[in-house]
Amino acid sequence: MFDRPSGYRQQTRSVIHAARGMVATSQPLASAAGIEILQSGGNAFDAAVAVAAVLCVVEPMMTGLGGDMFALVHDGKTGTIEGLNASGRSAAMASVEAYRSMGYEQIPDHGPLSVSVPGVVDGWAQLLAKYGTMSFKEVLAPAIRYAENGFPVSEMVAYYWSKAEPLLRKSAEASRKYLMNGKAPAEGTLFKQPDLAATLKLLAEQGKNAFYQGKIADQIEAFMIREGGLLRKSDFASHQSDWVEPISTTYRGHSILEIPPNGQGLVVLEMLNILEQFDVASMGHNSADYIRLFAEAKKLAYADRDRYIADSDFAELPVDRLLSKEYAAELADRIRNSASVAAPPGIELGGDTVYLTVVDHEGNIASVVNSVFSLFGSGELVEDTGIFLQNRGSLFSLHPSHVNAVAPRKRPFHTIIPSLVLKNGKPLVSFGVMGADMQPQGQVQVLVNMIDFGMNIQEAGEAPRFRHYNDGLYLETGIGEETSRELAGIGYTILQPGDGDAFGVGGYQGIRIDPDTGVLQGGSDPRKDGCAIGF
Repeated sequence: MFDRPSGYRQQTRSVIHAARGMVATSQPLASAAGIEILQSGGNAFDAAVAVAAVLCVVEPMMTGLGGDMFALVHDGKTGTIEGLNASGRSAAMASVEAYRSMGYEQIPDHGPLSVSVPGVVDGWAQLLAKYGTMSFKEVLAPAIRYAENGFPVSEMVAYYWSKAEPLLRKSAEASRKYLMNGKAPAEGTLFKQPDLAATLKLLAEQGKNAFYQGKIADQIEAFMIREGGLLRKSDFASHQSDWVEPISTTYRGHSILEIPPNGQGLVVLEMLNILEQFDVASMGHNSADYIRLFAEAKKLAYADRDRYIADSDFAELPVDRLLSKEYAAELADRIRNSASVAAPPGIELGGDTVYLTVVDHEGNIASVVNSVFSLFGSGELVEDTGIFLQNRGSLFSLHPSHVNAVAPRKRPFHTIIPSLVLKNGKPLVSFGVMGADMQPQGQVQVLVNMIDFGMNIQEAGEAPRFRHYNDGLYLETGIGEETSRELAGIGYTILQPGDGDAFGVGGYQGIRIDPDTGVLQGGSDPRKDGCAIGF
């Protein structure tokens, strides 16, 4: 360990300050690409698409053209805040009966039957059409450059790539294109993706129609037919992203905004409502009392998640009830009256992805998640495209009565959750914490760090985190042995890290807008390769 001469003594880096624009991502090349767009006259939304595209190149196991996107956007001119749900739907042929007839009790985690329509390209197009100032050709230029000329593989990217080696070896195409002599490229390797470069160039010239109605859709349909998947070109042609009204709650004078279901952002809001019933600050940061309270709140909120969150076009979801302060008070009483609340253990989900945020000098804000869900998604690489198809369809249920049961052209339950925080009606923080099942837990911990414990935008995201998982607790080493012993003493199983990532605590990025000066403050998680850059 080390001691900084100022501020939080174990903080690994300073808060980044800038006045004109800022980008925070998990990869420096992507952050730099966003700044490149801002400095060439683009706005936050142009830069966000450029950053997302570069991340598809430099973090191919986390995100890609075969994935989905959620975004929260703030229009600096009008003050409007909207959500963009660019998640894809299941195939028209997908149904509980179809999977059951093939002998499945649950949808496979990987392979062609786990694939849903990728929504990200349409999401980029809609974001640019409504709020951007640049063309696909302009914003995709940095990504094309890195795909064509290569990028040096960074430390965490090399690590996660190596974890996916067994999956990649199952596909001859993936083995040939994304392994080198049967191994993931080592840190520092200059890695080129000519197939992906060609696909990006096609999108730059022809726009989203090339993906959903043209050559790329044809390639994916041919691949799915050959591999036994259910998606067809007609499923792509019918895809449409949706602009949605964010859901929100208040927490100690702050408004927290999330995307409504089919995403799990509701869980963040429900947990905050429960925690607001308690004097968290007096418990002490990462104390046993606080972690115990947090874990019990998480159990209750995740039980509601697994019961209720699904595509709202297919079911009436009790969102208002779940977000009410009255309901939170009932749940808080259950925690007060029991050492351990009785709640289903919840579905524990693996996977990781990317979060990015951009703020420009006009007050435009993009809070964005791009994802293929699991590492390299389904593991299915469409020949000659550089596109790994996501495996979001694996999150459907095959229980016919479940709200998230698979059905034709239905969106699955989704983990990705960008967030915005307002104070006095004005944007204060744009942030996210990636990591599938960890995302709501991570977001809540970061918010409590800022609001209850007064941490800055960097400290809040890098302070030691913990994760409740399968009725156990994983504590990062910075939390300490005494707290671990206290929690074990009251009945929690303390989980061990295993290979170093068995119970990951996610990756954070955030930008804060100083309410007095308008100066931008950036923070980036040292658990990832990235950084915040401003100018």
